[in-house]
Amino acid sequence: MEEKPKPSSTTFSPGLPELKVEHPAGEVHQRERRRSSQARRGSERTTAPPVVFQGLTREKVMELLYWRNLKQSGLVFGSLLLLFFSLTQFSVVSVVAYLALATLSATISFRVYKSVLQAVQKTDEGHPFKAYLEVEMSLSHDQMQKYAENAQYYINSTLKELRRLFLVQDLVDSLKFAVLMWLLTYVGALFNGLTLLIMVVVSMFSMPVVYEKYQAQIDQYLDLIRTQVNSVVGKIQEKIPGAKRKAE
Repeated sequence: MEEKPKPSSTTFSPGLPELKVEHPAGEVHQRERRRSSQARRGSERTTAPPVVFQGLTREKVMELLYWRNLKQSGLVFGSLLLLFFSLTQFSVVSVVAYLALATLSATISFRVYKSVLQAVQKTDEGHPFKAYLEVEMSLSHDQMQKYAENAQYYINSTLKELRRLFLVQDLVDSLKFAVLMWLLTYVGALFNGLTLLIMVVVSMFSMPVVYEKYQAQIDQYLDLIRTQVNSVVGKIQEKIPGAKRKAE
């Protein structure tokens, strides 16, 4: 009698159904969210912003505020001051209309001058603003969604902070906010909104340069002021019941 060979334990029958492992619904949703967020990040990396918005970077703004390029900083500073001073004398509609008329006068004059020059010299250089007309100025859907998410984040953070201050979640912070609003009543009585904007613009273009030049002295005085303020706040917290902060 010949013995039949025993089937090996390592062989599998091709007819057996495949085993499927079912994951919980929460884990599936988390994986889908991770995949969608990764795809969104990849699309944001691959999608380049328009040419107009590529120059508006943080480094560019810092160069303007620190006067790295005198011509550019002077042009931006003078334009902003001229705009705000014009708004103090005329209405917003008049200022917008005058700016539009001035821009149109310059562009139309330049276009007519170039056309006459091309006709006299018998050249065909094309439209003088062709390079600017071909600049991409549209925003993609991903960019609009990104800006909308950033705006939503800042709005929600502001609303939560205002709710925390007005509903006195922290008594000391609410008192600080009340003191700030009380000081702003005197500021509003002395200056209007446009004057404050002019002062803000002047401070933005002057304070960084002054701080960069006298940083050591300014930091010393700021440390003294911060120490005095912290001591006063500590005394107030000791006298007012329930005003002590929780230890972090």
